[in-house]
Amino acid sequence: MLINGVPADHLPASDRGLAYGDGLYRTLEVLAGRPQLWRWQWQRLAADCAALRLPCPDEALLLAEIATVCAGLPRAVAKVVLTRGSGQRGYAIPAQVQPTRIVSAAAWAGYPPERAMHGITVRWCNTQLGLQPLLAGIKHLNRLENVLARSEWDDPAIAEGLMLDSDGTVVEGTMSNLFWVRAGQLYTPPLDRCGVSGAMRACVIDTAHQLGIAVTEQRLLPAELLAADEAFVCNSLAGIWPLRQLDGHTWQAWPLTTRLQQALAAG
Repeated sequence: MLINGVPADHLPASDRGLAYGDGLYRTLEVLAGRPQLWRWQWQRLAADCAALRLPCPDEALLLAEIATVCAGLPRAVAKVVLTRGSGQRGYAIPAQVQPTRIVSAAAWAGYPPERAMHGITVRWCNTQLGLQPLLAGIKHLNRLENVLARSEWDDPAIAEGLMLDSDGTVVEGTMSNLFWVRAGQLYTPPLDRCGVSGAMRACVIDTAHQLGIAVTEQRLLPAELLAADEAFVCNSLAGIWPLRQLDGHTWQAWPLTTRLQQALAAG
C-alpha cells in the first residue's frame, strides 16, 4: 500500500476521509500490470474529483503507483482512495487542502464464471437510496446505504441485491449498475438523484453505441423490470452478469446481453 506515494498502512485520525467520508474511490482490475477499463476509470475519477472540488492527482503518477502496488501479481484488484486530507475540527473545507492519496492492491479472487454464463439470482433490498442530486453518480466514501443493503442476506445463492430510491424506482445493485432490454433497445436508470456511475456502466453504454444499439436512460419501477425481455448488472470487476431470477420471475435467454459480453471480451 502507498499513501501519498510512500509505503505505509495508517492515516492520521484527523483525516477527513475517516471523519466525514470526505473523499472518493475507484476499484479496478489490473491484468499483467495493465489497469482494465482505464479510460472510463480515469474519466469517472476526474469527474468525481471536480464534483467534490477535490484536487485530481496526476494521471501518470497514479498509473505508476498502481503499477508499483500490483507488481508481482499477474491479476490484481487495485483500489484508489482520495480524501481531502487532514483538517481542523468542523465541516468547513480547509483553505489549504492537502489531499491524501491511497493506492493499494490485492490478489485477484475472482467470481464464479457461471454467473456470467448462466445468469444470477438477485433479490430486492429493503434499504433504500436517499435522493441527493449533488452527490448523484459520485463514488464517494459514504457507502453506508450499500453496506446496510448488502447485510440483508447471507444466502450464497443470491449474487446481488437491487436497490430502490425513496420514490420507489429501481436505481442499481448494491455493487453494480443495472441495464434492461425491451424490444431490442437497451435501458438503464438515470443517476441524476442518487446511485454510483460506474466505469463499466460507461463502457457498456459506449460499446452498445458502437454496436448500433440504442441506449436510453429511463426511470424504472420494479414491475417494469420484471416485464423486461432481459436484464443484467455490471461492474468493473465482475463484468456483465445476466439476471436469471428475481422475485419469482425467471429469464432464460439474454441475446443482447450476450452480444455485449462478447464485444467486451473481444476488446
